[in-house]
Amino acid sequence: MKNLKTLLLIAVFTLGVAGVANAQKVGHIDFEKLVAEMPQTKALKLDIEKLGKTYQDEIEGIAKKLDAKRKKYIAESEGQTKETNDQRAVELQQEGAKYEQARQFAYQDMQKQQNDKLGPIIEKAQKAIDEVAAAKGILYVLDASKGKGLLVSKGEDIFNAVKAKLGF
Repeated sequence: MKNLKTLLLIAVFTLGVAGVANAQKVGHIDFEKLVAEMPQTKALKLDIEKLGKTYQDEIEGIAKKLDAKRKKYIAESEGQTKETNDQRAVELQQEGAKYEQARQFAYQDMQKQQNDKLGPIIEKAQKAIDEVAAAKGILYVLDASKGKGLLVSKGEDIFNAVKAKLGF
């Protein structure tokens, strides 16, 4: 009788532990790879590259004009008065500052455009991950991106399921 009670207790305990283990289903996904492979991210990259090329062309044009003016002023400097040369030096400094401002503006604008447009893409990926995890009964999804700290990937990899959910 005592053996039966012990056996019954062990069976209940084993089933209870198995139920808890199943209740905490874990999955993982390489979030950075997912976002990088999304068509919207690829389109964003092309848009940013095109914007960068436009800014680069404008900035190179400013630099060429500044360099030509600098060479002209240096060539003419011996035939000019000290006041004229001083005024030209100030003018070159101001135009150099405008050139630097244009470079900084271009960089900041490209960063802003990328951040503004990347936010909705990340939200869409997160929503798809949430939906796939819910459909599969996964309670925890870990980021398996390189360097994110995932050391053992025994849980379910939901990368392909999320890609299918997003339609690519």
